[in-house]
Amino acid sequence: MRYPSFKKLNPATPSSAKTKRANQAINTRHEVILRSALHRIGLRFRKNLKYLPGIPDIVFPRAKIVIFCDGDFWHGRDWYARRSKISKGSNPKYWVAKIEANMKRDREVNEQLINAGWDVIRIWETDIHSNLETIAKEIEKLVKAKIKNQIENVSLRRFKF
Repeated sequence: MRYPSFKKLNPATPSSAKTKRANQAINTRHEVILRSALHRIGLRFRKNLKYLPGIPDIVFPRAKIVIFCDGDFWHGRDWYARRSKISKGSNPKYWVAKIEANMKRDREVNEQLINAGWDVIRIWETDIHSNLETIAKEIEKLVKAKIKNQIENVSLRRFKF
């Protein structure tokens, strides 16, 4: 798997580069609150398993379900509207290329995991913040049903609210 090089594309300013480097890849706020909600309802899981493609945020090994908590900006939520806005901002060539590369990588990771027999759930950060309990209950239902073999395949599901 090859990802684009950003060698010729640079952040607009040193401060924007510093801000980008400061963003967390794991244990983001929305990921932590979802994990806490799942733990409160009695679900046990692994987190950030490096041997799985994409290093999923939450993993239910027995049910073979992985969950990614995707940031709206970094993973391109409402991409066409967001792209239009980014194109009018600072250093648009860099940001459009960066986010489109992230989206492409997400699709490839989904495919790899599904081909390996995993079910993939992706949840947007704003949905986690606005519908936390509903999402946690839905995940609980899926995990328990999958463990009891009541559901064959939940592959690539994105919660929409």
